[in-house]
Amino acid sequence: MKRSGKVQFLFWLFLFSIFLYIWIVWVALQTFVLPDTALQELPEDKIALLFILYGILVLSTLAGTVVSIFIENRRYINRFGALFLIIFISFLAGKSIFG
Repeated sequence: MKRSGKVQFLFWLFLFSIFLYIWIVWVALQTFVLPDTALQELPEDKIALLFILYGILVLSTLAGTVVSIFIENRRYINRFGALFLIIFISFLAGKSIFG
């Protein structure tokens, strides 16, 4: 089955977004939930990394949503929409846990 370049772009962008999300969750868990020692002060480098990764994740998800809407691919419109909901829910959960 041969796919067009636009659909392949959406596939790789979605896969990249999923890997970014897993990376964000992994860094957040290692930093705040499962640290080796008690946190005396906030690790500014890890927090900066999380903000940068969230920014890249939102931009890649938004780009995938826009491209999938332009080429009218319902499959990826639904996938990127679900990814936006997961990002939003996890951001709210993190904000509610850490203030």
